[in-house]
Amino acid sequence: MAHPYVLLSAAVSLDGYLDDTGPERLLLSGPADFDRVDEVRASVDAILVGAGTIRADNPRLLVNSPDRRAARVAAGRPAYPLKVTVSGSGDLDPAAHFWHTGGEKLVCTTDKGAEHLRRAPVAADVVALGPELDWRRLLEHLHDVRGVRRLMVEGGGRVHTQLLQQDLADELQLVLAPRFVGDPDAPRLFGPGPYQGGRLRLVETRRIEDVVLTRYEPTAPGAGDVPAPADRHWLALACELAALCPPSATAFSVGAVVVAADGTELARGHSREGGDPVVHAEEAALAKLDADPGLAGATVYSSLEPCARRASRPAPCARLILDAGVRRVVTAWREPDTFVEGADGNGLLAMAGATVVVLPEYAQRAQAPNRHLLG
Repeated sequence: MAHPYVLLSAAVSLDGYLDDTGPERLLLSGPADFDRVDEVRASVDAILVGAGTIRADNPRLLVNSPDRRAARVAAGRPAYPLKVTVSGSGDLDPAAHFWHTGGEKLVCTTDKGAEHLRRAPVAADVVALGPELDWRRLLEHLHDVRGVRRLMVEGGGRVHTQLLQQDLADELQLVLAPRFVGDPDAPRLFGPGPYQGGRLRLVETRRIEDVVLTRYEPTAPGAGDVPAPADRHWLALACELAALCPPSATAFSVGAVVVAADGTELARGHSREGGDPVVHAEEAALAKLDADPGLAGATVYSSLEPCARRASRPAPCARLILDAGVRRVVTAWREPDTFVEGADGNGLLAMAGATVVVLPEYAQRAQAPNRHLLG
């Protein structure tokens, strides 16, 4: 179930509105921020907006800089990112700018919407996602069929809300403009409903003329066997910790992080930490924690599958994780037979009722500090 990296981008007033109710679009940013948005567009594989944004704003969604378009072409990419819109009804204006500027276009819709578009076509490819719009299926299609690795979502508020509430957004880029709208009928950025738990991580704050850009990432782990954007962040951190391990000819270099359900980092560790030649990453991290009933809701992220058997300690890491009360583990790489034949720490965890999520797209990062052991 691989998805693109999903980046939400929006500008809002100080009181949280995307626009006013006037006939013309309210411009909340200035030239410098519009140029920043153009730079972000040039960096992605696809740009997505909801059908409501096309109806309300009639956007072109182009990379405006000739130099940025030329750089994309020089890198073997199309001059413009793929433009994607989402419509349940398929009721779209064929005269909108969206269809007649830029490069390839795609409509993701329902079976009923696809039928409507067969009768009233637009200049775009059409993909039917079933009887209802399914964001996970849409993202899988973009990744697997269209080759989209980075997706920029530019609105509207309903689309942003749905992606956040379904735990599908990897990053939020929010520009705060120094003005008020105050009209209760104007569109707001986020709607009511359940969102992910915990606090978002502030990645960047930047002043751009008279607006402020803030970038956030989610922190709360996923639930069950469905990976969440924060799972990818924490597993990437575990892979970075593996690179800190002193090299060994007789043991793997592994990193581990323990994260509470609300996204709070509880502990981290790596193999051979503190000069102990036999300590494992999960063991090092868990040793920093007192017995805590909150660990039952925590997730352990390990760059390598936790060990099921070892000679250097009485208990393998899979057993240490279970004994700590943790019931969810995210890993990047299954343990090869280099030192232990038929190792199956993930199987031991699963047999004991723990949920194990493997994200193989991080395997190369996990293997990098172990190349000397892999041949």
